[in-house]
Amino acid sequence: MAARWELGAKAERETARRLRALRWRGWRIRHDRRLAGRRFNVDHVLVSPCGTAVVVADTKRWHAGQEIAVVGGRLLCGREDRTGEAEKAARYAVLVGEALGLPDVVVWPLLIVQKSRVWDGHDRVVTSAGVVQVVAADHAVRVLKGAPAGWSWNGARRVAARVDEVLVPYR
Repeated sequence: MAARWELGAKAERETARRLRALRWRGWRIRHDRRLAGRRFNVDHVLVSPCGTAVVVADTKRWHAGQEIAVVGGRLLCGREDRTGEAEKAARYAVLVGEALGLPDVVVWPLLIVQKSRVWDGHDRVVTSAGVVQVVAADHAVRVLKGAPAGWSWNGARRVAARVDEVLVPYR
């Protein structure tokens, strides 16, 4: 179990390293956060440069080399059904959105997969709590660059300040 946890932590650090490139484009990035009073953690929270979107991203390191695909509405890693992980990511995004209380801000759930191949670099799975985008780690920055366009220093600052109020560091 400890070895699995360490692999997951290493994957999260690798994702954080990759996401740093977005700071130069105005993204505000937080890592390893949680809602006060909740047990789950959010690996990465990103506020778009225009302040109209918050990305709640979860890093996964599943079977190296296995292909990730959405088949028949199910998220598969090879033959293993990982739809439950997408459901959790969607629910976390809903909870974060409710806690933020910013109706003009879209909260976008994202699964970033390390070491597995995602068909065409990214895919989407529909869950009971919303649509979750699934992206290969090496495509994450490209996909996020395609998020809401524009720049609003004040808007992004306001949303990031609210994120910092609502999501505390996970310890």
